[in-house]
Amino acid sequence: MNAGWKFAALGGLGGALLAYALVFVTSNMGWMPVSGPAVHRYLLDHPEVMVEMVQALQAKDAQKEADTRQAAVDKLGMKAFLDPRVAYVTGPANAKNTVVEFFDYNCPFCRASTPAMKKFYAAHKNDTRFAFIEYPFKGPESVIAARAAIAARKQPGKYVGFHFLLMEGDEITSDESVMAAAQKAGLDIAKLKTDMQDSSIDLEIARAHTLGDAAKVTGTPTFIINGKARDGQIDDKKLDAMVKGET
Repeated sequence: MNAGWKFAALGGLGGALLAYALVFVTSNMGWMPVSGPAVHRYLLDHPEVMVEMVQALQAKDAQKEADTRQAAVDKLGMKAFLDPRVAYVTGPANAKNTVVEFFDYNCPFCRASTPAMKKFYAAHKNDTRFAFIEYPFKGPESVIAARAAIAARKQPGKYVGFHFLLMEGDEITSDESVMAAAQKAGLDIAKLKTDMQDSSIDLEIARAHTLGDAAKVTGTPTFIINGKARDGQIDDKKLDAMVKGET
């Protein structure tokens, strides 16, 4: 997920407001005088104060966003994310653990999370419920990859392998790169290309985005693990902690 716009805002008006807040709070607590030269001197001598305030504001903003997303997920209920009309769902219906992922094939953080997801899937595909939700938003190449992945579901047993190949390969820049992964996954290419033209795929992608909007998904990857929403890149350790409910 990209939070660059937040930093830009802090550099402009947000920075000015933070400076004002710093002066107000520190002066009222007796930490420094209010006069202009004294403030200027204090900030030059203690730049870490402003950095700490920026970090605290970012943490507060991130927590507020996370709380809003979790409230939305709770309201929707897990059934909404296990709908085969918006996700590829696999694993036992009565599984103890459920792992949902919203992803984009050209999202670098999704790609960086793939080794952990692939390892976890291989170890738990028979005891965990998985829902893979295509959530393309990074351009036409992402849409092409998502369409191919959804179409691949019509060839039994091929989706998951194809999904991981798309995630592990180079960034998707053309139809050819998608078809190369499909060939490697053992898909019937002629059938795949025909199935990709099915208008129901457009509807599925639209449903996924509608669901993402309702769940306050603001970027990829976004995970919903055992009902708890988390966003951002993961590794083995973090995924294991999320499944255990430790984060």
